[in-house]
Amino acid sequence: MVELRKDVEFVGPVVTGFTSAGFKIGDQRFDGGLLISPEQALDWAAGSLDEIDLEQILARLNLSPAPEFLLLGSGSSMVQPSAAFRRKLASAGMGLEVMDSRAAARTWGVLRAEERWIVGAFLPIG
Repeated sequence: MVELRKDVEFVGPVVTGFTSAGFKIGDQRFDGGLLISPEQALDWAAGSLDEIDLEQILARLNLSPAPEFLLLGSGSSMVQPSAAFRRKLASAGMGLEVMDSRAAARTWGVLRAEERWIVGAFLPIG
């Protein structure tokens, strides 16, 4: 397990480490996918990048106002989502940042330290 920085004050949940299959937020384990917002962290049962659904993500996180962008962790390696998914994000007025899920989880902490109003959807690592 790799621990992330603990010397920075954050707003909301922040990934503090990784498991073989997923993520840790404090003492809570998320063995699989993770949806995260400045207000909450939730288990996410997304099967693959092709199956992700923006409306489902936003409905589950229920964030107001709408987030600036989606930080998408695409699993063990960086893979871009479909053009249709990117168009849905653009139509919703949101940006998209894609990286592998470990990098996305680390980047989440940096962006939250800047108090950016974002959401994250991280596919399982393993």
